[in-house]
Amino acid sequence: MLYWLLKYVLLGPWLRIIFRPQVEGLEHVPDEGPAIIASNHLSFSDSIFMPLVVKRKVTFVAKAEYFTGRGLKGFLVRMFFVGTGTIPVDRSGGRAAQAALDTGLRILREGKLFGIYPEGTRSPDGRLYRGKTGVARLALESGAPVIPVVMLNADEIQPPGKIIPKVKRVRIRFGAPMDFSRYHGMAGDRFIERAVTDEIMYRLMELSGREYVDVYAQKVKNQLAKAAAEDLQLTQ
Repeated sequence: MLYWLLKYVLLGPWLRIIFRPQVEGLEHVPDEGPAIIASNHLSFSDSIFMPLVVKRKVTFVAKAEYFTGRGLKGFLVRMFFVGTGTIPVDRSGGRAAQAALDTGLRILREGKLFGIYPEGTRSPDGRLYRGKTGVARLALESGAPVIPVVMLNADEIQPPGKIIPKVKRVRIRFGAPMDFSRYHGMAGDRFIERAVTDEIMYRLMELSGREYVDVYAQKVKNQLAKAAAEDLQLTQ
């Protein structure tokens, strides 16, 4: 109930007026039945703008810590994720990836839309990075089509580290559904899952026009953080 209240009454109408979403290819999102919405990830606001323009509910997963914060900030963060239809996933014990996959499969088997960022984290510099194979496992085990979507300028509207977004027209582009039924029964084959994932990332590259880097984004983030820490030590 909170999801629909925020989307159509409390928040959504204002976001549409202020950011005037420009959407291409929305007809590719099916009116019914399961589908995986696979998106590039430029900004925190991706999880706001993309579901805003899709008339059906898009469910994501997020780490459980977002739902356990205390005080006013913790309450607001929790309400945001609850209101955007996000499901908490326990990251303890190294089972975060499997828990996310299990949740995604459950959502898809219920005939709903499941959203996923194949890169696993936000891009540190706007480029498109190597995808993790969870999206392929979901597609192969569920049989659901993959709908590629790209946020074209979300990093300009809300750059990493910025809380207040710039008022600028948000641009989103959906691509045609990708069918991987030719690999039926091959879930778990790491070569097939890598091939499927790379095909999805290639399509995201085509749709976005962004440079592709065949390295995991988290690795680049770790390298940047390490370099920043070393620079800080040198200046002290």
